[in-house]
Amino acid sequence: PRSDCVAAEQLCLLDSTCNATYRTLEHCALAKTRFLPLDHESRVQCLNAELGLANSSLLHCKCHRRMKRQEHCLRIFWTVHSSMTDGYFHLETSPYENPANEEHWQTDYNKLAALLSGKDYSQLSGDATNPCLKATHVCNLNKKCVRLRTDYASTCTKGAGSEDVCDRRKCHKGLRNFFEKVPEDFTKRILFCPCKDELCGERRRKTIVPDCSFQYSTKPNCLWLLDSCLEDHICKSRLADFQQNCQPADMSPDGCSQHNRAACLQAYMGMIGTPMTPNYISNSSVEVSLWCTCESSGNQKEKCDQILGMFESNKCL
Repeated sequence: PRSDCVAAEQLCLLDSTCNATYRTLEHCALAKTRFLPLDHESRVQCLNAELGLANSSLLHCKCHRRMKRQEHCLRIFWTVHSSMTDGYFHLETSPYENPANEEHWQTDYNKLAALLSGKDYSQLSGDATNPCLKATHVCNLNKKCVRLRTDYASTCTKGAGSEDVCDRRKCHKGLRNFFEKVPEDFTKRILFCPCKDELCGERRRKTIVPDCSFQYSTKPNCLWLLDSCLEDHICKSRLADFQQNCQPADMSPDGCSQHNRAACLQAYMGMIGTPMTPNYISNSSVEVSLWCTCESSGNQKEKCDQILGMFESNKCL
């Protein structure tokens, strides 16, 4: 597998030529995030620095969703690839290793089955009508799942309903922790449980505590959401991953240009807990959306509709 960017950076810093080139790119990336205009000479320097890394392992390094120094890794990736996001939101490539290459986090199904057939099964068999409730019970049988779920639920409901507003940033961090650290067998069940009635749908919609993580008192413009996303290394990376893996294609049988629905769902889950957190629109459908509007977007309406459309009318998703 390709080296991760943290390891690639360490190698680069040991080599004087690579080190100097990389420092130039850091300066270029910083100017870009602060919207500082670069003069012609500096722009040429930035371009040459990027070309100078052509043979370095930094150019092809990737990050993992579940790695310890994820933010540091992503910062390195975008330093090396800062020219790819020129002013437009089509981020060309995902900084994340293809899920197929990541080690799989499998639940021990035998252990789970033994648990379910024991004393806990009686409480589970009663809620066959509400798969989302059942998914929660299954989560409760796993120490990590129940701990991280309780963590984000309490953070995201603090201050809800009273004068003080919840801490959205902490709530998002708790959600990301849950979806990154708990095995996917549990998180997918909770997020994508199949519902036949509104009670179940309501539970599914409330999985990510929308009052805190998703909704504002008034819907902001989607371009504002995009801007706040692009300023954040994790959100920008998740969006690039989502764009790459959930690119719709009319001719494809599953509606996805990558022919990989599982990778798209994983990329969708990655957006939860970022400034562009998506959620189910209502209790009675499986349609998802961002909490934003494209009204009063002026001459950027087309771009705004595109952002919203990636979630609302995406055949692949």
